[in-house]
Amino acid sequence: MSSSGGATAACGAPTTTDRVRSAAESLSQILDLPLSSKTDPAIFLLLDPAVSATVSRRLLLRSSGAGDDHLCRWLYDTFQSTVPSLQLVVIRFFPAIAASYLARALSRQPLAGFEAVLLALYAHETVARQGKPLTINLPNLANASPYHETTKSAVKNKSAAIDTADAVPETEIAVLSPVLEPHGTIRSTKRSRIVGVGFELYYKHIANIPVSSKLEFIEHCIAWVGNCGKTSLKGKKGEWRIPLPWELLQPIIRIVGHCLLGPGEDNKLKQMAADAAFLLYQRAMQDMDSRAVLATRCLVHFVAALESPKAPVSPAETVADVMASSAVEAFESLPTALADVDIIVESTSDDF
Repeated sequence: MSSSGGATAACGAPTTTDRVRSAAESLSQILDLPLSSKTDPAIFLLLDPAVSATVSRRLLLRSSGAGDDHLCRWLYDTFQSTVPSLQLVVIRFFPAIAASYLARALSRQPLAGFEAVLLALYAHETVARQGKPLTINLPNLANASPYHETTKSAVKNKSAAIDTADAVPETEIAVLSPVLEPHGTIRSTKRSRIVGVGFELYYKHIANIPVSSKLEFIEHCIAWVGNCGKTSLKGKKGEWRIPLPWELLQPIIRIVGHCLLGPGEDNKLKQMAADAAFLLYQRAMQDMDSRAVLATRCLVHFVAALESPKAPVSPAETVADVMASSAVEAFESLPTALADVDIIVESTSDDF
């Protein structure tokens, strides 16, 4: 009886462990890299330096992304496995996928392999959001700022605040990402939106993304800016420069902000994120995009707050104290940033 039960279990559906190991073995064959028997397969796929470097290098090749690309097929099948640890591995390589795809999207080269992976990520996020937009609560600027109130004024206005509490809400709902519509193909008019949702998914899991992937993202981000910054990616100067519409730029800015202010991030990542913030601001000024100017200018304010010698910031204070104090400066800078848009024609590319 026991042997019969064991045979039934053995012939049943593969377990999560079996699927993870099978995915690791398949990738090992595609990359021609040995699979470490001492490491958990999921950890091996996510953190192994040789695997990360080889996959990223393969994705950035000019011949990558076709419909018969074995690596793209592996990425697609692995994400569709619905195993969270395997899906995280695919998301970890999204910066390289997006960089290679966006740089060649306007060419006639077939990129069905990349598009299949992008659509799989987009469909996953569409189902996860259940037809709802991605929103965030922001403080209502019609209310008095708690950072500027003194004790006397707070007591004096206490009764007035109670009377007007119903009239002026404390927070406002801002839409970060509108409701997602299902797409079966990637059209040129929807390309930025679909790739942008991929970055939103990357940001959702960024706490579990290894630092090496974040460093790659910042490197690609600097390359996307174009002639404003230097990059180690191979190719002619400005070759990796891409259009940065708001639906693509907004999640990129959020990721850069995490790399800049996130707890526990290493110094190299923070420095590269600071450089990317300045370059994104410069690119926004060149593109004359008011929303991008406002957002990237806030990043520049955060960089200034972190690097200020008058108020050194400890790692424990980075997220809580710095964001609280710098938020005031960020909000106060909005009118100035709007004014910058009016005089943008007189700006030079040597601001930073």
